[in-house]
Amino acid sequence: MAIEITVPRLGWSMDEGTFAGWLKKDGEQVKPGEPLFTMEGDKALQEIEALDGGILRIPPGSPQVRDTVKVGQLLGYLVAAGESLPSAAAPGSKAPPTAATPAEAKAAPPAAPAPAPAAPAPAPAPTPAPAQATAAPASPRARRTATELDVNLAGIQGTGKGGRIRERDVRSAAPLPAAASPASPQAPGESQPMSALRRTIAERMVRSLANTAPVTLTCRADATNLVALRNQFKAAEGGAFVPTYSDIVAKLAAVALLKHPLLASRIEGDRIVPPSGIHIGIAVDTELGLLVPVIRDVPNLSLKELARKSRELVDAARARRLKAEQLQGSVFTITNLGGFGVEAFTPIINFPETAILGLGAICREAVVLDDGHVAGREQITLSLTFDHRVVDGAPAARFLQVLRQGIENPAAWLLAA
Repeated sequence: MAIEITVPRLGWSMDEGTFAGWLKKDGEQVKPGEPLFTMEGDKALQEIEALDGGILRIPPGSPQVRDTVKVGQLLGYLVAAGESLPSAAAPGSKAPPTAATPAEAKAAPPAAPAPAPAAPAPAPAPTPAPAQATAAPASPRARRTATELDVNLAGIQGTGKGGRIRERDVRSAAPLPAAASPASPQAPGESQPMSALRRTIAERMVRSLANTAPVTLTCRADATNLVALRNQFKAAEGGAFVPTYSDIVAKLAAVALLKHPLLASRIEGDRIVPPSGIHIGIAVDTELGLLVPVIRDVPNLSLKELARKSRELVDAARARRLKAEQLQGSVFTITNLGGFGVEAFTPIINFPETAILGLGAICREAVVLDDGHVAGREQITLSLTFDHRVVDGAPAARFLQVLRQGIENPAAWLLAA
């Protein structure tokens, strides 16, 4: 009996997603647990594994790459060798001709009772077979990139071992996007469809502003010791998992949140629910939009462990390899625009969280010290946006004050954490 392949629910709030392409070809044998197709949910691009085994059959009219699909929508079937698709899978009389593919014809022994019908069945098969055979083995990342860029793997010469196609081979073979091509520049006023990720970001920003009472507090902190500490890590580690400023501040923020847990709470109905753990989201800028992967149990991680996890999550976000669970469960978010020279800004709360911290650029400035002397010191601006429904200004200011103390003397705080 044919097994239906349907769109899974990748997150509790997901109702629809974007179909990103098949990882197997029509007529190809599929084993349980093998990657079958890719889906873009709210913010993550995921490989979906086959739950059952069989021969993949993609009926006419099935979704194409970048089509929006509903949860539970039919994508295709897994069938046994020689098994026909359900009659509803193909329009009218087109179902019987699609029953036999090269893989099925090879798997099924010749049917003695009906030699006449068997003759026309292989006729359409030779056309796709050579094209499929010319495609060299490809890595999972190469297949995923080929799907994203609409590149046919069959026409690519692999540079990996044994002719294996790698991601760089796919990107080299991909045509320049229209916006970057001198021959066909995009008109200044030309509209573009919003991607699924862009729609999700837009919806969440509007939801945040509609469901919170945001207030932003800013303060300056002396980051001289913070810069010196990171330079020490760079000298000691030689570039391997050196904590970023966001990593160090995330660790310090986790210590401050343990002292001020209201900033990590959230509203559920008519109750304020405290956090079950200090899980911090790190905003990551990607080519397709903003993603916020989550570092879990930050107070229980060493700074080196935190840096390693953060690096892995950032790399996965930019490669569109994040899983849905890696984007969920944060109780506080940190966003850093310092690398762009921005000194202060108003971050938007990552709803349903209560607060988000913005880090500005670290700038060396002349500062009057306590003894009256003037010296050059590194300065950073902290921008804390919080939901005034949950936290009043004074408690939020106390949290910011504690975090400022940690930034100004990070070594002592990290040793005590």
